[in-house]
Amino acid sequence: MQSVLSGMRPTGKLHLGHLEGVLKSYVEMQDKYECYFMVADWHALTTDYEKPGQIPENSLEMLKDWMSAGLRPDKAIMFVQSAVKEHAELFLLLSLITPVPWLERNPTYKEQKQELMTKDLSTYGFLGYPVLQAADILLYKASKVPIGEDQRPHLELTREIARRFNNYYGQYFVEPQEILTQYPKLPGIDGRKMSKSYDNAIYMTDDENTVNTKTGKMFTDPTKVRKNDPGHPDKCVVCAFHKIYNVAECATVEAECIAGTRGCVDCKKAVAIKINERLTPIRQKRAEIDKNPDKIMEIMKDGNKRAGITAAQTMANVRKLMNLG
Repeated sequence: MQSVLSGMRPTGKLHLGHLEGVLKSYVEMQDKYECYFMVADWHALTTDYEKPGQIPENSLEMLKDWMSAGLRPDKAIMFVQSAVKEHAELFLLLSLITPVPWLERNPTYKEQKQELMTKDLSTYGFLGYPVLQAADILLYKASKVPIGEDQRPHLELTREIARRFNNYYGQYFVEPQEILTQYPKLPGIDGRKMSKSYDNAIYMTDDENTVNTKTGKMFTDPTKVRKNDPGHPDKCVVCAFHKIYNVAECATVEAECIAGTRGCVDCKKAVAIKINERLTPIRQKRAEIDKNPDKIMEIMKDGNKRAGITAAQTMANVRKLMNLG
């Protein structure tokens, strides 16, 4: 069975964008591949190194979200990056052979420095995080990596690093290939990208009343002031959610909006019902998980141990190839 490695940074609560864009594909992959799903706490430190206090709690909450969405420890290895020290060792060794220009040309490096101007990202760790990412992937000899189209340069860099290592020390690392994922584009309730930092997200842990309240605040077509005004669904946040959560009725919703026979209040109420239907089994699973906090810690420790066994074997081979004993 081919192996897959993917991870998420524990920077806060997971929202519907994570659920539909990432976790849904994780749940599907665990039945097809040998999956390693990583809580990337060291990656979180590349931008949040000044205030790391919430990372342990966020890591635990992320694992709960994963399991409430359908990930199972008997099907996938879920682990915390920092608990497997081999990630740091391979990161160090790969950084010694990675040319600096490879990192400076990374498009995400410049983009994130512009987006996060309130943070000092002029650090070696931030410049070098693609090497850590390569170490994460190569450590488990992952042949497949789920990515979006915008992440292709990152994976190509991993392949370049693998080729450079193999050229120096012998053929060992597999060059990973992408699994291109078509993430649904879910905006936040204000129309911008759904994000904790924008305070515009619907979270997986939101209860029914909270979902109803947030849905009621969603931005709609500004030209549709009254119910009988013709609307433009392509300019409406609510319509974007109907396309994900109300597929069967979406065409009717759009037609009635355009015709001016459907009001925005009714439209919001309808999509809130569908979102809550999607979240109900997740809430129920989460409630079961919260009843037994010791169990979730056991799952985390077991995942760390299982990932560590694979990582230790990889590093033993790497050290031998590099004549490091």
